[in-house]
Amino acid sequence: MPLPPTPLHPTPLFERLNHRHISCTASTNSQLIDELKTAKLDPRAPHLLTADSQSAGRGQHGRSWQSPKGNVYLSLYLPMTAPMTGLLSLVVGYELAKMPLIEQLNTQRQPLSLPTVGVKWANDLGFYGLDKNPQGHLLFNKLAGILIEPVWQSGKLLGGVIGVGMNITTTPRLTAQTLEGMSYQAVSLADLWMRAESSVSSVPSLSTVYEQIAQALLTANTRFEQIAAMPQLIEDFLPLFAQVDALAGHNIQVSQQIKDSVETVSGKAEGIDQNGCLQLRFDDATLTALFTGRIDVLETFDS
Repeated sequence: MPLPPTPLHPTPLFERLNHRHISCTASTNSQLIDELKTAKLDPRAPHLLTADSQSAGRGQHGRSWQSPKGNVYLSLYLPMTAPMTGLLSLVVGYELAKMPLIEQLNTQRQPLSLPTVGVKWANDLGFYGLDKNPQGHLLFNKLAGILIEPVWQSGKLLGGVIGVGMNITTTPRLTAQTLEGMSYQAVSLADLWMRAESSVSSVPSLSTVYEQIAQALLTANTRFEQIAAMPQLIEDFLPLFAQVDALAGHNIQVSQQIKDSVETVSGKAEGIDQNGCLQLRFDDATLTALFTGRIDVLETFDS
């Protein structure tokens, strides 16, 4: 018999978002999208779905997302009118990095010369430390991932589902299979709290974390819609994103699948452009913009 879901304290925000919390689902994103497409939910209203665990959690490009109990698995559907672009994920990442609990953690880590949690283009939260993989690339310490999917019906965009998986009290064990060739290792909020020797005895409650994430996603959607309506506002966002850019100043290698082969380019990460593309500066000082690709960090910050 399945265990009942972990109780979450109801809040006005949860009620406004038509929140439901369940013990387990294959994927919060998948369930929410299915319920919207089959008219079980009203697509004109927001819907927030959270779960104790997932049996088939999904990440970017069909990768798996390990989903043990003790962590956050959240999907928020919002009716949207603006065309969804890759910039939305970066705006979401920025707002998550500015959540009070992440800012508090970063404030504790900075005096200890520990790397702070930021956004790795284009869908992850975490930081680069000193650990390396067998290829000599720096490992990304991944705290959270973002998965955004449009919801279509009869050729019409109804809105988008923004999924967030964040490791809170449990650090997933990543095997060679679950890593799928990516240069990262999992880290949890509890791990980071401990390493920062926090004066706070424990991480915030799951209710607090869920509410902060939900509020961050609402704020991100508002910012994204404002930029879509007034593209000149991107100039205000670019310096904000630079504050949380986990790749800034790193020498990186980007591998892209071009038809049947993989092409690799290397250079220095120099933020994002107005379309949310990653900017890469080559040794000859030329600048190029990339909209997709697997990233490996070759070395630490330039001195």
